[in-house]
Amino acid sequence: MELKGKKVLIIAGPDFEDRELFYPQLRLTEAGATVKIAGIGERTYKGKYGMPIEVNAQCEELAFKESFDCVIIPGGWAPDKIRANHAALEIVRHTMKEGGVVASICHGPWVLASADVIRGKNVTSYKNIKDDLVHAGANWSDNEVVVDGNLVTSRTPADLPAFCREIVKLLTKTAVPA
Repeated sequence: MELKGKKVLIIAGPDFEDRELFYPQLRLTEAGATVKIAGIGERTYKGKYGMPIEVNAQCEELAFKESFDCVIIPGGWAPDKIRANHAALEIVRHTMKEGGVVASICHGPWVLASADVIRGKNVTSYKNIKDDLVHAGANWSDNEVVVDGNLVTSRTPADLPAFCREIVKLLTKTAVPA
């Protein structure tokens, strides 16, 4: 229960990458964290492979009201919709500013670019969005996981063990935000 008392938010949207949402949800819950799923308008979403997830709240209900130790943005096609949601971007910005862990995988770093939190940061992602991240000011590399301060990024579902390992490692070092 190394993460007992930690609050984690995973942001979901339509056509999220199933494994990139459920794997961190299960891994962090098993470590003792309280994990919530936030949406961007709908109560239920289906992943790319058809797995449904019901959200606990909407980003609009959480932005400016609640702090999290960690925010995770899974990949798939959902990040293209999430990055257009002002409240989701504010949650990411606030978490980064407060020193919480922000973790994003696959196409998820699109959200980080739209939140303007990767300028000068070392990141990775699915190779097809490399140029978008570089144009947003990030230093991109092709590694299974890249940690830069409180930011964790990975490329694909194959990287999930390293991705979650680094999230857990950072969360065991951070204090619960007020």
